[in-house]
Amino acid sequence: MSIAKPTITCVEDFKPIYRRRVPRMFYDYVEAGSWTEQTFRENTSDFQKIYLRQRVAVNMSGRSTASEMIGEQVSMPVALAPVGMTGMQSANGEIKAAISAEKFGVPFVLSTMSINSIEEVAAATSKPFWFQLYTMKDEDYLSRLIQRAKDAKCSALVITLDLQIVGQRHKDIKNGLSAPPKLTPSTIANLMTKWRWGLEMLGAKRRNLGNIVGHIDGDPAQMMQWIGEQFDPSLDWDRVARIKEEWGGKVILKGIIDKEDARIAAQTGADAIVVSNHGGRQLDGALSSIRALPSVLDEVGGQMEVHLDSGIRSGQDVLKALAMGATGTYIGRAFNYGLGAMGGPGVTRCLEVIHKELDTTMALCGRKNIESLDRDILLIPEHFEGKWQ
Repeated sequence: MSIAKPTITCVEDFKPIYRRRVPRMFYDYVEAGSWTEQTFRENTSDFQKIYLRQRVAVNMSGRSTASEMIGEQVSMPVALAPVGMTGMQSANGEIKAAISAEKFGVPFVLSTMSINSIEEVAAATSKPFWFQLYTMKDEDYLSRLIQRAKDAKCSALVITLDLQIVGQRHKDIKNGLSAPPKLTPSTIANLMTKWRWGLEMLGAKRRNLGNIVGHIDGDPAQMMQWIGEQFDPSLDWDRVARIKEEWGGKVILKGIIDKEDARIAAQTGADAIVVSNHGGRQLDGALSSIRALPSVLDEVGGQMEVHLDSGIRSGQDVLKALAMGATGTYIGRAFNYGLGAMGGPGVTRCLEVIHKELDTTMALCGRKNIESLDRDILLIPEHFEGKWQ
């Protein structure tokens, strides 16, 4: 007798399955923020404060969610965000997610802190993906990483700016986060309840950080310590400019939440910026990304593409960001819920759910394509848009 597959109608449907399947430290790594988690929570709850105007007796036929992000054609303006250790959510997780994104026609962004390496993801896909870069003190390693991304034909470099030092993430510290998991009495007890995950991991291509192993080796704790020591607190705009020049291709600057930083970022000549607070995992108490978006757009809108990351859990969230003026969006936690719950098919189902929600909501707001979305379909509360004394 076969077990019926669960019916997934929204992204939240993945979470109970995800929590049952994946070890606690990796579930907590995705589903947590820094300090009190205020910003983590408000990234999602602030979307719910924006209402939509329903329109009727409008011709809704012939709709399309197709668009462009940094000149690349996309089936909808939703990229899979860079998420570290995705390969710990499901065996070969980055490869599975990249294949799903490619088939669906949306960008995939590989994290520096991925389990599957740049080369492994490139070998499994046929179209260029984007590579996310953390700036590190070891400039030789950084240059070789950039060259590896060039050799893999990555079509954009996403430079993360908001991780010069690591925010206080209580759950990661308490869980002793590492890849693979460091075996302690508590982790062993938890892993014993995740035997399906464990069996799957036995067949994984790797279980360590694929872009780092070989440069630094040792046990998982030593590798995590090296990473923590490598984030560069001296990162400034001059170094960003040097990295951009070394890359020589399309550049996206991720982690902009303040309008003054947006203005400086625009002067670098980058192709896009991402309004992001690192999913609420860095400065707790920072504005949610959707609240910060209007002031950033007022500062640089029209000079460069402005994308949004952090807090998106539905196609309605995507639509609200686009209607406010963003030209692209990213999902990180959402696709990891699907991946952890169901592997590659879970990522595909996540994209299908978000696409359906985006398309249906767009139609009910009386619009037929992405280019027609604007603030006229939104009802935004007074004082919502980051204008604080």
